[in-house]
Parts: sequence; structure tokens; C-alpha cells
Amino acid sequence: MFERNHLQSLIKRIEEPRKFIQVIMGPRQTGKTTLVSQLAEKVKMPSFFISADAIAAANSTWLEQQWESARLKMKQAEMGECLLIVDEIQKIHNWSETVKLLWDADTRNKRELKVILLGSSRLLLQQGLTESLAGRFETTYMGHWTFKEMQQAFGWNAEQYVWFGGYPGSAHLIVDEWRWKAYVQQSLIETSISKDILMLTRVDKPALMKRLFDLGCSYSGQILSYTKIMGQLTDAGNTVTLSHYLQLLDTAGLLTGIEKFAKDSIRKRASSPKFQVHNTALISAQRNEMFAEIIEKPAEWGRVVESAIGAHLLNYSLTEKFSLHYWRERNEEVDFVIEYKGKLAGIEVKSGAAAATSGMGAFKKQFNPGKLLLVANEGLTWQDFLTINPVELF
Repeated sequence: MFERNHLQSLIKRIEEPRKFIQVIMGPRQTGKTTLVSQLAEKVKMPSFFISADAIAAANSTWLEQQWESARLKMKQAEMGECLLIVDEIQKIHNWSETVKLLWDADTRNKRELKVILLGSSRLLLQQGLTESLAGRFETTYMGHWTFKEMQQAFGWNAEQYVWFGGYPGSAHLIVDEWRWKAYVQQSLIETSISKDILMLTRVDKPALMKRLFDLGCSYSGQILSYTKIMGQLTDAGNTVTLSHYLQLLDTAGLLTGIEKFAKDSIRKRASSPKFQVHNTALISAQRNEMFAEIIEKPAEWGRVVESAIGAHLLNYSLTEKFSLHYWRERNEEVDFVIEYKGKLAGIEVKSGAAAATSGMGAFKKQFNPGKLLLVANEGLTWQDFLTINPVELF
């Protein structure tokens, strides 16, 4: 069975004498539950797995009952410690306060109940952690699968990865592409929006948010002002509403708006967003073309390749903690700017023939970055770039 890189580090954390609540967050169907199942098989203690996703309405009383069951299991096993795994924790009302009370009670009573919390809503998890569980937790972000992971697990080539993306659960369906498209639309897109956003957060105009997602997928890799976005949407409300909906889509691992690089944070937040999907499957599942057709259309294929590079950078930005931006001044533009530990790297993506651009020169003159990279068909190819951890550039 394929194991993601997170497994060994989690085993080490769980087996350490000093215990923390381990929080694993990430989009749906990226292997969080599989990871903890592998973990439970490898650690030398009994485990107790529960999921708030399996019940209609999970409240804090339900969590208290399940936690007490884990305590009893630990006592019956006479091993002195037990592993409690709670999936989709963010669906439990007031979850962070309840976890804090139960965790502190176990600490006072010297119970070695070790806890892993899983969740697919990054926003709600982070809010709960900072509000109630400061000093008690460690986090692991599990993003969409990389090209190297899909290649190792399923034997995919780079072209397959660009089109079909990084959802391991859908990999076996690509032999029937219409079936694969239906699966991604229904089991991934619709489920993520309905369960990870609409059920947990107030959204006054859910149809508008869905149209914003569709628009963002169509324009992935392109910069659109909020004025232009509103012009594309009916009943678009205002820019604050659209910005909020885009943030919700981002925390569910679907779509983000990359901010323009600037030295002051106010200019960054006020910039026009550059749409970027977290996973290129979200684009291709909604297009009418098939893989064999799109790859024969250089201009269309090039846009999907550029979105795959953006998704690669976006997912690593969440695991490696670097900032991802674009840069544009008048007619000068750099596709991606990475800011990592005070250092800058500018990246330009050319799916066709490589060519020097004035944008890179203007960016260099203004900011003096440590690295300027051209990802093209020659030199550093896009296929090679998809195998690189971007922090290796620094």
C-alpha cells in the first residue's frame, strides 16, 4: 500500500512521551482517513476511530460520549495508552471548547489518551485551534497529491497528472473518462461545497458561490478584477461578498485568488485576484473535451499545464509555509512569485517555446529576487518542475 510522507513523522509524534493533540487538515479525498488507518496499524496501542461525518447532527455531548468510550477501551486493554481518532471534527458544535475540557481532564488525571483530529475545513479548524487549544496541538496539512505521488502509486505520466489531477480515489476511473468526470463533479466538487462550506458556514447566496467557482475554474491562471468578475455573474452582490466566497472555496481546497506581490500588505489585499484551482481535475472534469482531444490543442493544453504548475506551487505553499503571489505592473507580468524566509523567487511559465520577457527584467530591477526561473519546453521543463519541492529553489 502506498504511504504518504506524513506517516513516519506522525508515528514519531504519537509515540513521543510528551503528548499533543495532532490535527490533520486538508481537502476531501486526499488520504487523511487512509493515513490514520495505516498509523493505527503501526503504533503499539489500541485505537478508537469515530467520524462526525457519519451522523446527521453531531453535538458536544456525542463527542463526550465517544471520548469516554475511548477511555474505557484504554482501561480494558491495560496498556496504559490509547489512540482516539476523530474524523470531520469541525462538524461538531463547539468542538474546540469540548476537546479542551476533555483533554485537560485527561492531563490532570494522567490518562495517556492520545488524540488525532481530522478535518476538511481549514478555516473552521484554524479558528477553533487558535481560540481554545493554544499550546495543546500540532498541525499537519495534507494537500492534493503531487505528480510524484500519483506516479509512484498509479504509474501516471506528467500529461495524465496535468489533466486528471491529484485525487487518488478517482485514479481507477480514468479508463472511462465520462465516468471519471461525473465522479469528480458529484463526489468531490458538489460534496465539498455542500458539506464543507454550506453546512458549516453562513452563505446567503449559495448559487452565486457555485457560479463563482465555475467561473474561477474557467479562468484559472488568469487575473480578473472584482469589477470584471461581477460583470460575468448575475446577482453578484458586492466585492466583499465575492472575496468572502473565494476565501471559503480556498479553505475547502477548491479555488483561490492569488494576491499580487507588493511590499505592503494593504496593496496585496486590494489587488485583483489571479484565479487558481487547487487541483486541475476541477477544471478538466467540467470541460467537454477528453484527454486525447485537449492534448492536441496547444493553446488550450498550455493553459491547463500552467494551471497545474500553479496548483503545484499552491499546495506546497500550504505544507512548506511560503507565500505565493503573482506580479504585474502595467504591461509587465511575472506568473508566480514565491516569498520564503525573506527571499524571493520569480517564476514564469511558458508551455510553448521559451522566450525572454520584459516582465522578468522589470521585476528583477524593482525587487532584486534571489532566483528567476523560466519553466518551458527547454531547460527546466514543466514536467521536471512538477517533481520539485519549490523550497529547493532557495
